Amino acid sequence: MDAPDTRNLLDHTAQGVIGKPLDRPDGPAKVTGRATYAAEHDIPNCAEGVLVLASISKGEVLGFDEEEVLALPGVIAVISDERMIARSAQGGANEAPVQKVRNVEYFGQPIALVVAETGPQAQHAAERLKVRYRVEDRDNVAINPDEAKAEPHKEPTIQGDIDHAMKEAAHAVDLTYTTQGQVSAAMEMHASIAEWDGHTLTAHSSLQMLNYNINELADALDLEPERVRLISRYVGGGFGSKLGIAAELVAASVAAIELGRPVRVVMTRRQVFECVIRRSETEQRLRLGTDADGRLTAFGHEARVSNLPGEKFAEPVTQASKFLYAGHNRKLAINLARIHRVTAGSVRAPGEAVGMQALEAAMDELANAVGIDPVELRLRNIPERHPTMDIPYSSRKLAECLHVAAERFGWDGSDRRPAQRREGDWWIGTGMASAARVHNLANAQARVTLQADGTAIVASDMTDIGTGTYTVLRQIAAEMLGLDPENVLVRLGDTDFPPGPGSGGSHGAASTGSAVQLACETIRDRLVERLGCKPDELTLKDGFATCGNRRAAYPDLLQGADIEEIGKFEVGKIKGQYSTAMYGAFFTEVAVNAWSGETRVRRMTGAFGIGRALNEKTALSQCIGGMAWGIGQALTEQLMFDRRDGHIVNPDLAEYHVPVNLDVPDLDAVLVEERDPAASPLQAKGVGELGICGAGGAICNAIYHATGVRVRDFPITPDKLIAQLPDV
Repeated sequence: MDAPDTRNLLDHTAQGVIGKPLDRPDGPAKVTGRATYAAEHDIPNCAEGVLVLASISKGEVLGFDEEEVLALPGVIAVISDERMIARSAQGGANEAPVQKVRNVEYFGQPIALVVAETGPQAQHAAERLKVRYRVEDRDNVAINPDEAKAEPHKEPTIQGDIDHAMKEAAHAVDLTYTTQGQVSAAMEMHASIAEWDGHTLTAHSSLQMLNYNINELADALDLEPERVRLISRYVGGGFGSKLGIAAELVAASVAAIELGRPVRVVMTRRQVFECVIRRSETEQRLRLGTDADGRLTAFGHEARVSNLPGEKFAEPVTQASKFLYAGHNRKLAINLARIHRVTAGSVRAPGEAVGMQALEAAMDELANAVGIDPVELRLRNIPERHPTMDIPYSSRKLAECLHVAAERFGWDGSDRRPAQRREGDWWIGTGMASAARVHNLANAQARVTLQADGTAIVASDMTDIGTGTYTVLRQIAAEMLGLDPENVLVRLGDTDFPPGPGSGGSHGAASTGSAVQLACETIRDRLVERLGCKPDELTLKDGFATCGNRRAAYPDLLQGADIEEIGKFEVGKIKGQYSTAMYGAFFTEVAVNAWSGETRVRRMTGAFGIGRALNEKTALSQCIGGMAWGIGQALTEQLMFDRRDGHIVNPDLAEYHVPVNLDVPDLDAVLVEERDPAASPLQAKGVGELGICGAGGAICNAIYHATGVRVRDFPITPDKLIAQLPDV
């Protein structure tokens, strides 16, 4: 893809299924329990493994007292092999992460695997295993962010003179917001079953990006990738935690090779929290200055985040700040502190999820300083071109989303004085925020087979982590080949299939979907050859090919021979030519209890521009899921660490509080019609992560409007509100 694809192919086909809110073909299997997830495969003679995690912050494992546990009933082995990994891989790593498991870098690091005949036997033995350590002096170990010096992660983006612009601004705010760490906490725990036949390792595993994961595992085991097969047909959520391989997959693989029998390893919920990945906490300084009319002249966004020593990843907090709003004088910077806590990595919408949360709250404070409707402030500051790269936007529906959502919500921005409305014991307020998330594309391949009986099969190693990949790829193929979707079978999640980029970064549907479209285009060309007509004369609908005066059903046309093609999509020169992103807007109403500080979200509206919606139902489902997570970000979610040793004190869903049904009102989401020829040949962008980006900021702004209390530390729990609430 070297230039925008303006052919608009999917609007000129005849089947009429693209974009429709079709049900998920995998839905019945999931809700009836027939879908087989990674840990559920019935493998004969499968042993069970349980990970052992470090109970120190930093030091060295000197040894294990194995004799006692090896004497326990059913125990087969205690394995602490240097091929095992100490940290999860970051998405797209394509190589093994740190493997020196006996060099402990954080509390909860995997250090061994106990294998037994049954799960309870392995769990009991793992709990009984005594570990001998050399412990690093606490004075030499930075565990907490305020104990470590932060260094620039990359060169900051500096334009003009922001210090001077802030001094000269007619209106300005200089604010510091903080966000606490979070965890993905996907419904399905990290789980793997590994089998070794003496030559090839086969693993059923809960993973997001098989194209990279196969190389990561092969590298960890010192095998050629051709000798590894990964299967992930159903994945119960990932949110970034399964982008790279984690400890359970490598441990199961090492054990299977050593023991010569299949081994299953399933992390407990506590282990998922303690040793997979976290979203870094952030400290963000926002400097925003405007002229007398509220147009930005100064834009500063500087963030401090953390990660383990040696890790390359730093939460890209300023990602949306690069392109969202105007301001000629700019400074964007990320500083990274090295601390000994579980690895920080990509959690849903890395960067924008926390960066826009703070930015949109700061924009609300700026609107109050200027004295204008916060919607109008945003409309006045939509730039004509990318403010830091000086390239055009491919398409942008921010203004339309702001208008559509405001109208649906019934927004009245004329009087933004806080603490003006109370219903009994509850202060009532409204707030809004913009949404934005970068659009990503990646190289992808997919195989499409039009079978002699008139049905089709789509195959790719692309995964479906609950986002609807099975559904949208089915619709693309059905539309392009003129088939009823019921006659299209989609096969995913197997490295024996052509490689896609996987599920992550909201690029899966646009990238792999483009590969499916390309394969179908080639099949259409071959049908044209058989019919002997021009391509623009071909119509495919309901399993019939019509070209000129000839009409034939596929079985008659194919005469017993399948047509199989592999579509190969490459990003090409389009990358960097345009600023391509998804946009949206949130409006919300909250009630804050006048006595306890409890906050309840009463209603929430979101409007989103995502390019072509491939399936209205799955797209809106993604938006609504993001909005629900935004409620959790704003009000409840936070990882809590013991400052003495860095262990997580709330490593389960009883104490790490995600929103439950009673916390989430009926959420109103709408898609704003859009096509973006530069986004992909499908003219579709990503959608999975947009719904969280800025949602927490809208809730923060509504709390301020309700109570007059501005909390700049997320989540906004009652203890941060109660002492400052207005008198009743």
